[in-house]
Amino acid sequence: MDPTHMPAPPASRPRSRGIYLLPNLFTTGGLFAGYYAIIAATQGRFADACIAVFVAALLDGLDGRVARLTNTQSEFGVQYDSLADLISFGLAPSLIMYHWALASMRLDGVTPGKIGWIAAFLYAGCAALRLARFNSQVGQVDKRWFIGLASPAAAGLVASFVWTCVDFGLDGSQLRYAALAVTVVAALLMVSRLRYYSFKASGPRNDRVPFLAIIVALAALVGVAIYPPGVLLTICGGYAMAGPMYAIYRRARRLPAEGQP
Repeated sequence: MDPTHMPAPPASRPRSRGIYLLPNLFTTGGLFAGYYAIIAATQGRFADACIAVFVAALLDGLDGRVARLTNTQSEFGVQYDSLADLISFGLAPSLIMYHWALASMRLDGVTPGKIGWIAAFLYAGCAALRLARFNSQVGQVDKRWFIGLASPAAAGLVASFVWTCVDFGLDGSQLRYAALAVTVVAALLMVSRLRYYSFKASGPRNDRVPFLAIIVALAALVGVAIYPPGVLLTICGGYAMAGPMYAIYRRARRLPAEGQP
């Protein structure tokens, strides 16, 4: 047969742009965990609420990876994930902190009472702004870095703080000003321009990690298994402080160069 008259191979069918079940099932599970955290907080079951936030964070980390592994990414999944994150890592932590400690600021007067719920709203609003900025810049920034503290990490900081205090039998009304500081700092870190390492591989070289990193990860898992609230607070607090410390380190390295003619 003349090769010029050979039938052209059938064109590959474009991938459907519909809704995929598996990754969105994990997203729905995270949304359910966030909603359960809100219900538990309103009922005074703060330890259960904090655990639910970490369950939501775990499922949030799985849905994207499952979508990439099964090649089922979709624009619907991206938007659905952001809306679920706003519930699980925006509203849920702010309401947990409000019901546990910030609501008791009204004991100091009318104005402090308003500051309490305004701080809770500030956290929720900054989480929404953080997610919106991430979605608008997802294709423009280095994937190795987050600009601002990621909302799951901020939620982990708030939830682990409350969980640790509850585990020690501390009353939120006694720590209301410490809770206020944690809430405001976590909110401002989310909308800051500080850079945080994202732990996302961007190439074949990043698939390899040092042996020390494996040891550290194993030690962290053992610590979480032994005493979850305290170890999670240490991890989340250390990660939250990594952004300001890295910014100070970069500024310090630039100072000698700027002083030279």
